[in-house]
Amino acid sequence: MTQDPNARSEIEPTEVGANAAETGERELHDDHDVTADHEVLHEGLDFATVAGMGHVASELDPDAPPVLTIDNLKMYFPVKSAGVVRRTIGHVQAVDGISFEVPKGGSLGLVGESGCGKSTTGRLITRLYKPTGGSMMFDGHDLAKLSSREMKPLRRDVQMIFQDPYTSLNPRHTVGTIVGAPLEVHNIVPKNQVLKRVQELLEVVGLNPEHYNRYPNEFSGGQRQRIGIARALTLNPKVLVADEPVSALDVSIQAQVVNLLQDIQNEFDVAFLFIAHDLAIVRHFCPEIAVMYLGKIVEIGDRETIYGRPHHPYTQALLSAVPDVKQAAIGGRRERIRLEGDVPSPINPPSGCRFRTRCQFAQEICAKVEPPLLQIGSRHKVACHFAGELGAHPATPVTTDLLGVDDQGTPVPGATPTNTQLTIPGYEKTWYDLTTKQTAGA
Repeated sequence: MTQDPNARSEIEPTEVGANAAETGERELHDDHDVTADHEVLHEGLDFATVAGMGHVASELDPDAPPVLTIDNLKMYFPVKSAGVVRRTIGHVQAVDGISFEVPKGGSLGLVGESGCGKSTTGRLITRLYKPTGGSMMFDGHDLAKLSSREMKPLRRDVQMIFQDPYTSLNPRHTVGTIVGAPLEVHNIVPKNQVLKRVQELLEVVGLNPEHYNRYPNEFSGGQRQRIGIARALTLNPKVLVADEPVSALDVSIQAQVVNLLQDIQNEFDVAFLFIAHDLAIVRHFCPEIAVMYLGKIVEIGDRETIYGRPHHPYTQALLSAVPDVKQAAIGGRRERIRLEGDVPSPINPPSGCRFRTRCQFAQEICAKVEPPLLQIGSRHKVACHFAGELGAHPATPVTTDLLGVDDQGTPVPGATPTNTQLTIPGYEKTWYDLTTKQTAGA
């Protein structure tokens, strides 16, 4: 399907709606109670098993060009003092210098615990917030620097699926009004064709197109999220920011919605920034994953590397907390890594590495020097002075030569940084080998 919203006003609801039915949806008739939870439940099964009934995990295309490039993106929220004259006394560093690329027609997962800056990143990309600094390159435009008027035509190409299907839909409006509003705002189709377009979109997401005149409260949670997806698809976007789109749903319904998103991605060639805290869902939907902690990306790489050979202590702790149903069934149990202490305040984050206050490997260099997001594989970056596989973290920092410091983080006289890949959003053909401390690759 073309990405030009003016080129085609009709969507062919072919395989997308059909696959929604195959994963458990059934058509709702006028004599059926819409409030009934009609999705098929699969009790006792984990997400990966249920999702696998409809689709295999998404595959990575390493040659896909980036559709969105984020470089050193920052968002600081001012903290005001109390009283009549309110002064800025600090800043909440919600997002502090993150860089990544979203491949065309692909998916990048953004994970991390609550408060790490995931949702803020999504709102920055859709320009619900204006960034404090950095750039967001999309289709030759820097979204971070555009005015509201200049952003209007580009909003067609960057849309968002919100987290809560109950509060993201206006209860006073019908489904037809909710889904059709973007068409009227951007004048995509004539007014007499809006209803037809809305019905086509509802069928695409696996809903009964005749229910356009119903209100959101007449639908279940899974159906409401499908309405939100239909609204996001109205303008034929090139990028969809999915902010925890299934976190409020049951496991089986989660799988159905994720499989629907895969159908949409394959049918319309849409790129996804998939924000979630559920690592099982991200593993199925996203071939590439970025891990955030306190406003920073601490590790990013392809699915096999992040889940099979994570190098950052925080990523390793996150993965150790994921329940493994298959492993538990045979009597095995993954050793849980428990982090000590609380997450520091983003108003006054720790110096150097922000994870050092909870890291068992932290040394003096971690407090003095912030670790760079260093490429250590063909599609793997990590921000840690002591990066290494679980149980094989080095005793001495691996970044000293690159940063021109000694093992305690003190600058070495006359030394200069020797690596040029430390600030590149994407991947280079060469990388830094942690074992040999030499450049490797093609």
